Amino acid sequence: MKRYLVIVEGRVQGVGFRGFATIHAQRHHLTGSVRNLSNGMVEMFVQGEDADIDAFLAEVQKGDRFIRVDNLSVKPTAVVEGETKFRYHYY
Repeated sequence: MKRYLVIVEGRVQGVGFRGFATIHAQRHHLTGSVRNLSNGMVEMFVQGEDADIDAFLAEVQKGDRFIRVDNLSVKPTAVVEGETKFRYHYY
């Protein structure tokens, strides 16, 4: 089990990115959270098995017809025991 802090840059606010990330994280059985940052980027915490995280990040990197990801910054962080869901925040 691993956990990463991911900062996403690109056209990722106002285009449904948080919902997109939540759906794909749930499909890969990941936990964590996603939220918009005031600088136009998005912050995600992603926790699960490495193969699932890699597949999730590949899907996020592709985006969709509205979402464009220019850069992903991925840093390991401490695992949160007992976390059961992937959530998105409105702030």
